[in-house]
Amino acid sequence: MKADYKKYTLYFKFEAGTSRGVLTQKDTYFIRIWDENNPSCVGVGEANVLKGLSIDDREDFEEQLQKIIQKIENQTLSRYDLRHLPAIAFAYETAQKDLQNGGKRIIFPTKFVEGLHQIPINGLIWMGKPDFMLTQIKDKIEKGFNCLKMKIGAIEFQQELDILKFIRKEFSDKDLILRVDANGAFQASEALAKLNQLAEFNVHSIEQPIAPKQWEAMHELCEKSPVPIALDEELIGVFSHTEKLELLQKIKPTYIILKPALLGGFASCEEWISIAEKLQIGWWVTSALESNIGLNAIAQWTSSLPYCGHQGLGTGQLYHNNIESPLHIEAGFLSYQAQKSWQMNF
Repeated sequence: MKADYKKYTLYFKFEAGTSRGVLTQKDTYFIRIWDENNPSCVGVGEANVLKGLSIDDREDFEEQLQKIIQKIENQTLSRYDLRHLPAIAFAYETAQKDLQNGGKRIIFPTKFVEGLHQIPINGLIWMGKPDFMLTQIKDKIEKGFNCLKMKIGAIEFQQELDILKFIRKEFSDKDLILRVDANGAFQASEALAKLNQLAEFNVHSIEQPIAPKQWEAMHELCEKSPVPIALDEELIGVFSHTEKLELLQKIKPTYIILKPALLGGFASCEEWISIAEKLQIGWWVTSALESNIGLNAIAQWTSSLPYCGHQGLGTGQLYHNNIESPLHIEAGFLSYQAQKSWQMNF
């Protein structure tokens, strides 16, 4: 077995605002694996690291990645080696499945890949000045999205409420589903008051209203909030079955958000799903600013699951220099146009 990796810098089409700052570019890493007796068949996976968020956001990341590459070639890699490197675990799991399926970026052979199934997705509204956010909203609605997710927490809260009010004047909750994502921006002491205000606009859910690792405060919010709460960053760094069960039993959210690159790949996410469903907790899948390599893998995996509702898989159009792929977004659905080919320069 042979393996290598390539660093690749993605450039945003606009300044993408979050509560943690503004993004203009991000680095990602592609892992390739192949049998030296058949070098034309190559499996590719993406190790996607988010600054300040991923567990594997560390100064020696490339050193760790090179160690994993060596273990792959020496066939000494174990699950333990990847336990605290979730982005690399996701990339390796993807590359393995790709190689097993012929090195054609087919990770999960489903009807989605055959072009016979589409995935409903939410339109993502990035933070910025009110005019910029309103422009995004109008654009997404004109393109046929009936579910929007709005990033909040970076501008004045009243301005965000005004934007929601504007949307609801035009579209009722029967016509348009509204999700919001605070990325942990609210202080625990003020969160419930803000959630009560958000409830006036029939918000479907809010992702991570307060910063993670505040289990008592989050549990209390989940009990009292008129807006259903979804855990996102709270799940990062929680690896064992026992830890996952303890977290969900303690906090008791309405939903959890699954991001394979941050949570350690598909098998880890499927364990989260199994635990959540036993506790009657809902879930959906979201990409985490991957290129189309990672997004493709996540979309194919999602299509293999018995999901319901809109998924967060609309990030493929963010970059000037994304990898050309068969992925296609139209009228609020993500599809795979099998007649199109992948254009990869590495």
